[in-house]
Amino acid sequence: MKRIVPCIVLILVAQQTRAAEPKQLVDVPYGTHPRQVLDFYQAPSDKPTPVVFYIHGGGWQGGDKKTNPKAFLDKGISVVAINYRYVRNGVEDKVEPPVKASLGDAARALQFVRSKAAEWNLDKTRIGATGGSAGACTSLWLAFHDDLADPHSDDPIARESTRLYCAAVNGAQVSLDPKELREWMLNYGYGAHAFGLPSFQSLIDNRETVLAWIKEYSPIEHVSKDDPPIAMFYGGEVPVVGSSPKDPTHSGVMGVKLEERLKAVDVDVVLVHPERPHPTHKNSTDYLIDRLTK
Repeated sequence: MKRIVPCIVLILVAQQTRAAEPKQLVDVPYGTHPRQVLDFYQAPSDKPTPVVFYIHGGGWQGGDKKTNPKAFLDKGISVVAINYRYVRNGVEDKVEPPVKASLGDAARALQFVRSKAAEWNLDKTRIGATGGSAGACTSLWLAFHDDLADPHSDDPIARESTRLYCAAVNGAQVSLDPKELREWMLNYGYGAHAFGLPSFQSLIDNRETVLAWIKEYSPIEHVSKDDPPIAMFYGGEVPVVGSSPKDPTHSGVMGVKLEERLKAVDVDVVLVHPERPHPTHKNSTDYLIDRLTK
């Protein structure tokens, strides 16, 4: 018997170890298109966990959901990383404007995650979005947009909310309005492809024609006093409104202008750029861990 007992103990320890390992699900479909898939990393917990909802960058034209969730999992925060249709897929699917495919997919993926809250042990009220560049723009669009839930839908996923608990983004575009952007930065030239147009000049020339689309898909247009806390992180040059920065597409000038709009309606906002470090939130990961674990 003395030789058997240690074996039993080892088996029990091994079973406990396996039970504590986080669940990882890869390429879970939330739609029918090959790019409508997500990865789920489950933080081990006895109670429902907060969620980081990661949206990759790449100009809505490239990029992938691959990410390292360890920092969040170590703090008891689960992670979802999504793929979504590129703008060219929106063109192929005859979505107007093409960027609606990318942003709409993100909203649908968020609803899908909420529909899995019980199965995946998630706190659906504490979801924070993050991403860089186009993924950051999409995160802000979700954060500010009115809830896209359809409470009367026959589809239970469509009845789930698209509102966020917070968002922390890197190098975010905050507007797709060429007039506004050229007032902020004299050399700005990004975003025409979102509306199926070949150049920034064509976006300027056709602004009035696509103005309804611009207002719908520019995050700053949806800012209101009931929006969640926001953190924005920018590198590069010190932002100067009216300048011509080296990288206007990811310039902190956009963060400065969005911060103005958010402060005007008393939304909690953190803006970090080379001239303004934060004492505790050095990056978006720090901010999300702090917000989601309070």
